[in-house]
Amino acid sequence: MAGLLFVPAGTFDYWQAWLFMAVFVGSSAAVTVYLAMRDPLLLERRMRAGPTAEKEPKQKILMLFAMMGFIALLVLPAIDHRVGWSPVPSYVSLTADALIGLSFLLIFVVLKANTYGASTIQVAEGQQVISTGPYALVRHPMYAAAFPLLVGMPLALDSWWGLFVLIAFVPTLIGRLLDEERFLREHLPGYTSYCKNVRYRLVPFVW
Repeated sequence: MAGLLFVPAGTFDYWQAWLFMAVFVGSSAAVTVYLAMRDPLLLERRMRAGPTAEKEPKQKILMLFAMMGFIALLVLPAIDHRVGWSPVPSYVSLTADALIGLSFLLIFVVLKANTYGASTIQVAEGQQVISTGPYALVRHPMYAAAFPLLVGMPLALDSWWGLFVLIAFVPTLIGRLLDEERFLREHLPGYTSYCKNVRYRLVPFVW
């Protein structure tokens, strides 16, 4: 992550990147330590991630695009900071870092509610449909919780233009979500009934 930020920026004098890394790494490390102590099987499921970890061919492609999109959310803002295309006020960057911290907190809440929340699309032995907590509001609270992180990243890194990466990133996210629903309907007993009871996928009363 440091290389993807400071090499394109061409400088270490980039306080927005240092603060972003502190928030991102600190938050993810806190969640990792908690899972290591309280739910190591979930941590193991979360650690198996990326295109090569997926079993479904379509998901391999979608995850490749998602990985490229995440890299672009780091590199493009760093280049923007170097060239000065669309600088962001300091208070916006600080607010975006707070948004990233909030996103990790929401992800933590989702993981506490669903011990089967793997990074790959799968159905574990004995897995049951989770319909309580955040799953009572939307079908995919993990995706919803990650959205503030994606929006906050370019702003925290001093770039308005970085938000345009989301134009390409969001369709990939939606494609993965819809294919995940298809897979769970076919392989997880009770998921079809759950979808009838919980109508909204990401945003209550919207979609």
